[in-house]
Amino acid sequence: MRIPLSVVAIVAGVTVIALAGCTQAAEPVATGEATSDGAFTLYSGRDEALIQPLIDQFEEQSGISVEVRYGNTAELGALLLEEGDATPAQVFLAQDAGALGALANADLFATLPAETTDAVPAGFTSTDDTWVGVTGRARVIAYDSEALSAADVPTSVDAFTDPAWAGKFGIAPTNASFQAFVTAYRVLNGEEAADEWVAAVAANSPVIFDNNRAILAAVNDGVIEAGLINHYYWFALASETGEENMRAQLAYPEAGDAGSIVNVAGAGLLAGAAEDADALEFIDYLVGAEAQQYFVDETFEYPLIDGIDAPAGLPELDSLVNPDLDLADLDTLEDTQALLGKHGLI
Repeated sequence: MRIPLSVVAIVAGVTVIALAGCTQAAEPVATGEATSDGAFTLYSGRDEALIQPLIDQFEEQSGISVEVRYGNTAELGALLLEEGDATPAQVFLAQDAGALGALANADLFATLPAETTDAVPAGFTSTDDTWVGVTGRARVIAYDSEALSAADVPTSVDAFTDPAWAGKFGIAPTNASFQAFVTAYRVLNGEEAADEWVAAVAANSPVIFDNNRAILAAVNDGVIEAGLINHYYWFALASETGEENMRAQLAYPEAGDAGSIVNVAGAGLLAGAAEDADALEFIDYLVGAEAQQYFVDETFEYPLIDGIDAPAGLPELDSLVNPDLDLADLDTLEDTQALLGKHGLI
């Protein structure tokens, strides 16, 4: 069963593949001689329902007006590549580190001030200060607790290549978080192993969805037995319906498995906005205590700064981090998209 793929997402994937041909140039560096006109433009790969309340809060407190263009991360990344230096965007808020790294490789970002990137621990932000991590999100397996016991749920994503799972699990191949996960699989296990995994999964008749939320809904309704998602979708739905009413439950792949990764949402400052004080103030706000608490309370993601507790019920962040994975290595999205396309998943 296949839910139709978005044409825009496919175009986005093709455009990002063009990164391989981009030439390298020196990135602008914020010198501290910033100027303000009281407004900036944000491209947000995060959902409007999640982010707009935080933007409203920032506008009220700062007096800065934010013009927002919403879309999925792949779509907006492709648009930024197309617009190049002519983009009206000053800030890109992305769903995952892979998209940010790919755009950094295309020299679309300015280098952020050290005081901005230093707010977030190494390992959850860029290694070259081109973007900063904002929140952490764990990859998990959502499963139908009426069809499976906890002991029945795989501890490794490799299990989904078993014919016993044919037609029973869901994935979202055009979604940025799934593509980042496959990129991590390639980095951790090698290209040959990743090719074999994607080929086997594709041959196992997975149910294809456009996003994590749709996968979770299908599990919760008993349509499929399991699906690969980010953790916070479950917590958001449980907050609406009550945990006691959740048929879907979560399992965390074993530490070290390619399925057990902690990715980040993050923000980059576009090269043409290197000295834009308003854009810089917004990025600093995202890694400040108020916004970090907002993400905990409203989106159920892991905060990335000291002094803010993670949402109740989540494992310790350190227990999920794969020490062999550097998020900076998730920047080869074009190779992942080519791999998924090779096996007919996008």
